[in-house]
Amino acid sequence: MPRLFGTDGVRGRANDDITAELAVELSVAAAHVLATLGAFEGPSPRAIVARDTRPSGAFLAAAVSAGLASAGVDVEDAGVLPTPGLAYLVQSTGADLGVMISASHNPYPDNGIKFFARGGSKLPDEVEDAIEARMHEEWDRPQGDRVGEIRTYPHAVEQYVGHIVQTLGTPLDGLSVVADCANGAAYLTGPAALRAAGATVHVIGDRTDGKQINEDCGSTHLDGLKEAVVRLGADAGVAFDGDADRCLAVDASGQEVDGDQIMGILALALQARGELPDNTLVATVMSNLGLKLAMRAAGISLVQTAVGDRYVLEEMTRGGHPLGGEQSGHVIMSAHATTGDGELTALHLLQRMADTGKSLAELAAVVDRLPQVMVNVKGVDKTRASIDHEVLHAVAEAEAELGGTGRVLLRPSGTEPVVRVMVEAPTMGQAQTVTDRLAAVVRDRLAL
Repeated sequence: MPRLFGTDGVRGRANDDITAELAVELSVAAAHVLATLGAFEGPSPRAIVARDTRPSGAFLAAAVSAGLASAGVDVEDAGVLPTPGLAYLVQSTGADLGVMISASHNPYPDNGIKFFARGGSKLPDEVEDAIEARMHEEWDRPQGDRVGEIRTYPHAVEQYVGHIVQTLGTPLDGLSVVADCANGAAYLTGPAALRAAGATVHVIGDRTDGKQINEDCGSTHLDGLKEAVVRLGADAGVAFDGDADRCLAVDASGQEVDGDQIMGILALALQARGELPDNTLVATVMSNLGLKLAMRAAGISLVQTAVGDRYVLEEMTRGGHPLGGEQSGHVIMSAHATTGDGELTALHLLQRMADTGKSLAELAAVVDRLPQVMVNVKGVDKTRASIDHEVLHAVAEAEAELGGTGRVLLRPSGTEPVVRVMVEAPTMGQAQTVTDRLAAVVRDRLAL
């Protein structure tokens, strides 16, 4: 049976895979596991629940709240709020648990549930496994005063916006920015934070009904942002995803600035301010080789982890590193956040422009990205990708062909039934040729 939790919580089609019943069971099991582990402080544990704009988020948040309250947990409903906003509230208020209802960058019909422990960090894999194992078990239900209460969390938006804005050392006065909020959780907080920091802000993708969340907008679809930045003559554009834990950017000419380039810019900014004491940046194996080369030239080491911002954060915590993230735009700045924060990232990216007087294109040029091609091979047994002899031989041949000028990565998806084949090479033609060849081997050898 496949693991219920993926790389970022539990996700699927709302009211099909992700039902109210599942939400209740997950919440009850989470309360029991965390209580058993001693993660709750005091006789009345407290949880904060938030969601993105999807209509299904309302009934799932209600189900999560019901499950937690039935297990004796007091619940505060923060309403629509970015995932990093929830993580901040859990950390700053000392709550015992946070639950975010969101499918992040997934399309509108999907939804998901992810848990944050006391302190605002995501639960480790082993705790998620324990929660899954305890679902549907018999339990003694609390009665009377031991039943949890459900109430509204006031001023969540204002508290979160105030927090991320106060992390800046330089105002954004004079900068004109287009913000694409992906019709998601950032529709209110993103523009508010940018304006409070002093920027002139033009907003797109700010519908509130959630029915077009991530649809041709946000960090997964940058065309609308590119057009708006050029048309309005803005200095830059920033794009969030549905729950605003990602940020990608667009320069004044409409060129994309991806997560690797953003991390490179922020790493150099921290180094210049003497705030990168170990001269180390943490990224995943999906980051472009160009980032590693650029950081090496600046005297910065790149430590790489498995895909998933939780693994980036674990390495950052283990090594005491202040900056890490993913090519997709999940960027973690541990001095200010416990998880990827798209709006915080946007603010500090724009602050670097204000500090240096340079355009975003000039700043991004420090990372010369190698041509990269990725193919999602569907209909295959992804569990055999790392053990099939012919697949491994094909990968070794491709790596020998590229030598030190590129790289190959085969990765089973953590959230979908596919194997991702990624190749970087000196030219796009070579990257495409090698990718197509490897994808054909994977498709032939691992077909279901």
